[in-house]
Amino acid sequence: MNLRDIFYESKKLDGKRRRMLEEFCRNLNLKFKSLNLLDLAFHHRSFSNENSEYKCYNNERLEFLGDSVLGLATAAFLYEDMMDNPEGDLAKIKANVVSEKTLAPIGLEKMHIDRYLIMGRGEELSGGRTKKAILADAVEAVIGALYLDSGYEAAEKFVLEFIVPEIRKVQNDRGTKDYKTILQEFYQKKMRSCPLYKLERTSGPDHDRTFYISVRLGDVVYGPAAGKNKKSAEQAAAEQACMALGLE
Repeated sequence: MNLRDIFYESKKLDGKRRRMLEEFCRNLNLKFKSLNLLDLAFHHRSFSNENSEYKCYNNERLEFLGDSVLGLATAAFLYEDMMDNPEGDLAKIKANVVSEKTLAPIGLEKMHIDRYLIMGRGEELSGGRTKKAILADAVEAVIGALYLDSGYEAAEKFVLEFIVPEIRKVQNDRGTKDYKTILQEFYQKKMRSCPLYKLERTSGPDHDRTFYISVRLGDVVYGPAAGKNKKSAEQAAAEQACMALGLE
């Protein structure tokens, strides 16, 4: 156990916060040996930025870890579930279901993560509890915390409970469309070339950055479209292009 782990474990949870975390676990049928670790998963960077005594106490490292666990659990399920499909089909579905657009509603509507988030005053006043990027990141942080607390098997079980229904939606063509893939397949077939995405500008503070990206098809430019990360902004720009071209 390193010094950071000791610090996390030594952070005292008051009775109210402990009861809230226990409620979160009951609602999702989770068991955490360390509620401190779960507590960390809900701490947004804006809180540590505004409170110097908690400078390192935020969920970004757990988010990084949880993203990998989420990706592995999803990829392994798709590998077994779609034995007759090529890699490209699996990759498209995986990219769709592990996206911010899918994870944010899960975090808000199924996990009610907004109730448990700890954030800075500025982020709170700007509506941070319902921002898609913050919710999706917190979902991944919870996965990372569960992996550290209880191991991969427990984390995988948790992931599949909410990700498999999303996979089924996409398999039944009821999920979010992957507009980047739709646009690329159309343009490659027509022009034997790829769409070109360009970051036009960014806005907002580091913890709440918005990206504006355009997509060029030959001499025609669509966008710029906004997103809370480059991937979602590219999807939004591709969606604009698809709508303009009549590609559904």
